[in-house]
Amino acid sequence: MWDSETESVGGRDFNNGVLTRGKHGVKTDGFEQRGQSWYVATDIPSDLLVQIGDVSFHLHKYPLLSRSGKLNRLIYESRDGELIKMVLDDIPGGPEAFELVAKFCYGIAVDLTATIISGLRCAAEYLEMTEDLEEGNLIFKTEAFLSYVVLSSWRDSILVLKSCEKLSPWAENLQIVRRCSESIAWKACANPKGIRWQYTGKPLRVSSPKWNEMKDSSPSRNRLVPPDWWFEDVSILRIDHFVRVITAIKVKGMKYELIGAVIMHYASKWLPGLIKEGSASGAPGNDGSNSTNSNGSSSSWKGGQHMIVAGAKEDTPTLHAKDQRMIIESLISIIPPQRDSVSCSFLLRLLRMANMLKVAPALVTELEKRVGMQFEQAQLADLLIPCYNKSESLYDVDLVQRLLEHFLVQEQSESSSPVRLSFSDKILYDSAQRVTNPNAKMRVAKLLDSYLTEVSRDRNLSLTKFQVLAEALPESARTCDDGLYRAIDSYLKAHPTLTEHERKRLCRVMDCQKLSIDACMHAAQNERLPVRVIVQVLFSEQVKISNAIASNSLKEAGESQYQPLISNRKTLLEGTPQSFQEGWAAAKKDINTLKFELESVKAKYLELQNEMETLQRQFDKMAKPKQTSAWTAGWRKLSKIGKTTENNDVASQVANAETKKMPKRWRNSIS
Repeated sequence: MWDSETESVGGRDFNNGVLTRGKHGVKTDGFEQRGQSWYVATDIPSDLLVQIGDVSFHLHKYPLLSRSGKLNRLIYESRDGELIKMVLDDIPGGPEAFELVAKFCYGIAVDLTATIISGLRCAAEYLEMTEDLEEGNLIFKTEAFLSYVVLSSWRDSILVLKSCEKLSPWAENLQIVRRCSESIAWKACANPKGIRWQYTGKPLRVSSPKWNEMKDSSPSRNRLVPPDWWFEDVSILRIDHFVRVITAIKVKGMKYELIGAVIMHYASKWLPGLIKEGSASGAPGNDGSNSTNSNGSSSSWKGGQHMIVAGAKEDTPTLHAKDQRMIIESLISIIPPQRDSVSCSFLLRLLRMANMLKVAPALVTELEKRVGMQFEQAQLADLLIPCYNKSESLYDVDLVQRLLEHFLVQEQSESSSPVRLSFSDKILYDSAQRVTNPNAKMRVAKLLDSYLTEVSRDRNLSLTKFQVLAEALPESARTCDDGLYRAIDSYLKAHPTLTEHERKRLCRVMDCQKLSIDACMHAAQNERLPVRVIVQVLFSEQVKISNAIASNSLKEAGESQYQPLISNRKTLLEGTPQSFQEGWAAAKKDINTLKFELESVKAKYLELQNEMETLQRQFDKMAKPKQTSAWTAGWRKLSKIGKTTENNDVASQVANAETKKMPKRWRNSIS
């Protein structure tokens, strides 16, 4: 399609590039401007004054009455004297469009270009310049130029759609926006191999002869056109027109990866705060290359975006918060529903700006769900989102908690029993590749541990939030708790005023049996940890070493197929630090000593109990014949019994203390 298209930035010729009328009633050589006023170069005095803003036009009635139904009606209703004054401040296109209309009515040649055609078409509609008044009127000619010239051109469609930004709602009502959007969508979805028209293209990071050659001439038949050739051109559009184009492209069946890529490209140009520090001031490869129109002149529009006819390189535009909020809300609404259509990093940065600019809560929730779909792809730097609400904590931990919940819900829904899906839905779920990615939870666990380590340095972070976030993932997600231990130690270091109970509560989120040897060595010497946790760490490590030794010993005595495991046992023992082995040997010796002392106390307790029973029987026998003498004679025995009871209490306390030091069964949690 459009193989025979030849375009020029300055516009196209229509009827030899000139828009004229066949006859007119007043001969003139043209218009001349004096300050803010326009005068017709003729000897006949003007009898019509048209005021548009600060600009005034001194014209004649007859040339305009024969072409404009609105002016005809207004002049007839005014019934003023010789000079009639009209105020047309609401004319679309402003004084520039009315100047062209006046020239057309006087028979002066008007060059039609893509930059002026939309304003001229809307002004003709406003002035009711229909075929009923005269054949070949302005509405007919501008409509023909739009249909046969503009809509068949890629660049002209972009320029006309860009010029419609100041013509609302006239451009919408006249279907100019819709027709240009569909024209752009058809050409964007065309096969890149068949593209022969000029386009701005995606600038390279460094200038090269190939890029300069591509910028100066249209693509040839032998040159490979990239699939994202249209990104730069559609990115100059205002957000509402950009949404119209992307919506039309979706209907045409564009791949969702390209749609997501152009959305990220557009956001990088219009949302400067979305870009990471140190990156380019735009989308990847945006070096701000420029192009000029056919006349050699350069122009740029407000905002500083590089248009197809852009001029000198300018800084990234500074938009108001309201405009940025509208852009973010619009981009969220057009992101393709497929997973991986945009990167998780882009979604998180978009979410950061959405929270900062107070975007609608429903759209923020939708964005959070999108992040949860691909949460395992997130980076730590993107998760460190400040808390913009009036809160004590520095980072928005609640937001990360919600993202994690969305991730777990997505995991659970995909791992549940399969349901009947249509063919398109099956393709959608297959593209997610979640089923073939069993390590998603493990990557999220590592990411969460790194996040906890970072936010734990915040002294205003409550213990409850830290504990809830640490326990959000199931135990199977972590094969090693070294990252969690590092986060706990960092939290203890930043919060030295925690009580013993709070420190024990904090350590419950960690499984000592999942710590590596280096982590155990560090924990054994960590004074910030509770003593009970240190003992549990030492005991769990000893159990692991003992199990490894016992397992390898059994395999050594068995078949020859277990012989290669002998080296693993030696490696395990040799890899254990010497300080840890000495510390554990001393602890084991103390435990054996406590065991011996406990057995001695138990034997002494039984002996005293037997003696007390004997004395009790003797006391019962003596109390029957005479109670007075029995009480008198038994005082000494009762005193001995009291001493024996005290000794028993002491023995019981010693036994309980030693029993606490000797855990019968170690659990995963410390309680």
